[in-house]
Amino acid sequence: MSDNETQIGQTQHAFLVAWGWFAEHLGLPQQFQEVTLKQKRYDHTPQTKALEFLVAILAGSKYLQDISLAAHPLDKDLAVAEAWQQPGWADYSGVSRTLSRLSWDEVRQLVAVLERISQPYIATELQLLNLQRKRICLDGDLTGIPVSNTSRSYPNAAYGHMNDQIRLGYQAALVSLNSPTYGRLWLSVTHHPGDTVSCTQAEGLIMAAEARLQQRPQRRTGLLRQRIERFGQEMEQTLHRLENQQRAVAEATQRLAESQQQQQDRQQQLDALAATYQAEQRVERPTSRLAQARQRLQAATKRTQSRQKSLDAVERRFAKTTQHLQEQQVELDSLRARLSHFEQDNASNPDPVEAEFRLDAGFGTYENITLLVEMGYEVYTKPHSHHVVDFLKRQTDDQTAWQRVGANAELVAWSEHRLKGCPYPLDVALERFYTGKTRKHSALIHYGSDPVTQDLPAWFQRYNARQTIEAGIKECKQVFYLHHIKVRSEPAIYLQECFILFAANFIRWATHWLADQAQPTQDALNVRQMGVKRQVHVAAHVSAHVIQSSEGRFLRFSPQSAFAGKLLWLPCKHQLTHVNGKSSQSMPLFVESHLIAQPLR
Repeated sequence: MSDNETQIGQTQHAFLVAWGWFAEHLGLPQQFQEVTLKQKRYDHTPQTKALEFLVAILAGSKYLQDISLAAHPLDKDLAVAEAWQQPGWADYSGVSRTLSRLSWDEVRQLVAVLERISQPYIATELQLLNLQRKRICLDGDLTGIPVSNTSRSYPNAAYGHMNDQIRLGYQAALVSLNSPTYGRLWLSVTHHPGDTVSCTQAEGLIMAAEARLQQRPQRRTGLLRQRIERFGQEMEQTLHRLENQQRAVAEATQRLAESQQQQQDRQQQLDALAATYQAEQRVERPTSRLAQARQRLQAATKRTQSRQKSLDAVERRFAKTTQHLQEQQVELDSLRARLSHFEQDNASNPDPVEAEFRLDAGFGTYENITLLVEMGYEVYTKPHSHHVVDFLKRQTDDQTAWQRVGANAELVAWSEHRLKGCPYPLDVALERFYTGKTRKHSALIHYGSDPVTQDLPAWFQRYNARQTIEAGIKECKQVFYLHHIKVRSEPAIYLQECFILFAANFIRWATHWLADQAQPTQDALNVRQMGVKRQVHVAAHVSAHVIQSSEGRFLRFSPQSAFAGKLLWLPCKHQLTHVNGKSSQSMPLFVESHLIAQPLR
């Protein structure tokens, strides 16, 4: 550093300052200020307070009041405010009031800013996957956000399954992208009441992911067309059965009418004989004409009752088949509409991509699997129903050859197996493993071009790699406290969910940017070696001197901090290292030197 350096001040939140520099690089504070929020301004604009909420999440604040009541309050740190291009921060109560008054439309505007900031990074990752000739890999999941079971102040909260319990709260439907650069990038979050279940959300996850990627695979319209043809044949069989049942109803009705007429005639005969016997004061004997007439009436009555039951049974079958045919017609109309929509999708998609979707058993209904197949995805999932596991277990015996695929797991698989309820053949595998001394079973399902049954260990590892989204959810809850709702307004709750996912992405982008921009001095802080949790819980809460000079911006970490003696130096633009004859600062914001496409060999 030169002798004419100017010390700007001191901060207790060093990495919040560094992230503010990165946010300035992205134009994030400016875009927040351009959002229209219809609230009064007092000391701070509502846009500033919304941005302050994002910064508090980046700091890993567990509660909103930590903004003002933590050991080192964020709202007192002017160095952080300046780094984020703000004149200062508001008290947490002001932030809370602003958040509680946000409308859904205003929240969507703020989320749109996050999406605009994120889109270039997502596009770059998709380009990189294309250069590497790799398939887009998406993971989806549903996670619970519980609140107190006794609370009545959370709008639209509902009881549902959360962490193996029935809790009051919300559900967040999440989709992540496997990123070659960052490992994992969040694509979308959708807010739901707590009673939402996974099996109803597969299509929503797909559509949300495709909207963020702005890419999609080729729809398998050929398969869908064949399915419609087969379904039409099934409907013809149903219609033929309905016609037979209609004739049976007519015949049963005729037979019942004949029986009823016979019963009526015999009743009249009995009444006439009974009157004669009474007038002549004759005694009814077991073999008399009156007794025989009474027996014939009883037989006719039983016959009528029997034929009535037969008619009722035939009518029930007819009604059931009629309803089934109506349901089939509705489904056929839906399939035809889907085919038309998919044909339009293909017509407007000149450059389809290859993509796979990995989902857990909660999403693995036949309906969802079929939809994913027809939408063009490579599908990795588990069956929703345990009946599939029971069925596959019955296909094995003592002679079955199991293949070890993990330290505690074995598989046996069947290729292109047809399961009742799914119109397409699936690769299925039965897994057995031990928890202690207890043997358990589960199943895997796959559809696509990967020859998974030829390499069972690879299949097992491929599916279980979806743990990346489970790790991401854990990070959101343990690092950014997703499950600690900070304000009791539903639009703001959704905004918190979006901010947290953006924060997880933002820190990954910032890590690469800071590492690329930082001057490699002897005492330079190695940003790349720090994970997200350490950056949020440690680096964002250490003290440092914030220095700005003609040589650039500096964070000199204080001797009392965890990074004592370390320096983070971001040179001025004219001093940045040149790559391929171009300054990395002069490139588009979303292009980084290590992502420049190289000629294919």
